Amino acid sequence: MASLQELLKQQQMLALQIEDARRSEIAEVLAKIRAQVQQYSLTVNDVFPGGGRHRGKALGKVAPKYRDQASGKTWTGRGKAPKWIEGRDRSQFLI
Repeated sequence: MASLQELLKQQQMLALQIEDARRSEIAEVLAKIRAQVQQYSLTVNDVFPGGGRHRGKALGKVAPKYRDQASGKTWTGRGKAPKWIEGRDRSQFLI
C-alpha cells in the first residue's frame, strides 16, 4: 500500500494531467465551433438567442406594489406576505 506522501504526489500529478487534458479538449471544441460558425455565417444571436440578456435573478430593486395605510409599510408582492396583508383582500392595499 502506498504512503500518504506518495498518494498526495500522485494526486498532484493527476491534477496537472486533468488540467492539461481539459485545456486540450477545450481548444479542440472551440476550433470546431469557430469553424462551423464561420461555415454557416452564424451570429451571436443565432448561437445565443435573446441577445445575452440576464436570465437569473432580477437585478436591482422592485417597486412596492402594496402599502399599509395605517403603518406606511410597503410590500413588493414578492416572497412571503407580511402580517399586515396576510389573509386579507390585497386590492385595498394596491398603490
